[in-house]
Amino acid sequence: MHDPTSGHLEAVYRILRYLKGNPGRGLWFKKNGHLNIDGYCDADWGSCLDDRRSTSGYCVFVGGNLVSWRSKKQPVVSKSTAKAEYRAISQGLSEMLWVRNLLSELKVIRKDPLRLWCDNKSAISIANNPVQHDRTKHVEIDRFFIKEKLDDGIIRISYMSSREQVADCLTKGLSVKERNSACDKMGMIDIYHPS
Repeated sequence: MHDPTSGHLEAVYRILRYLKGNPGRGLWFKKNGHLNIDGYCDADWGSCLDDRRSTSGYCVFVGGNLVSWRSKKQPVVSKSTAKAEYRAISQGLSEMLWVRNLLSELKVIRKDPLRLWCDNKSAISIANNPVQHDRTKHVEIDRFFIKEKLDDGIIRISYMSSREQVADCLTKGLSVKERNSACDKMGMIDIYHPS
């Protein structure tokens, strides 16, 4: 916004063309018989060519329905894909805890563990490792935050292959086929083209 270029304008036109071509697309909420909170997080390591910062993305589902999502550039440069993914885990976990607290205040949720899915085995290992290493010192606050929630049994972090990752569409450009698959996984439908 502070220094727009023709590339930014082209991105805006692309978004407007997508919206114009999909007027009936939206989220479909259905009753699935549970109120489990599930999250998916992903990061695209060093994706910004200007400053090499990574992009984090997460999706939060309640009862199988998408209720919250976000894509945001990380505030610092990550030296590895594991560290970028670890920061995405922290952001996704924070949002899941916020949703859980909201539902608790409304008295509509049990205290089942949250499930967070990540496609990086190294980040999951860092989260589950009780030993602090020099290699993870710069993500120390995130590490203690995540470890505390794991130790309290509030969250379980599980591996999911990149091919199945729902949050993938929030961190990188996808082909039309991949984008449509991600939209289907998120529960999006087109009321003008029912399947």
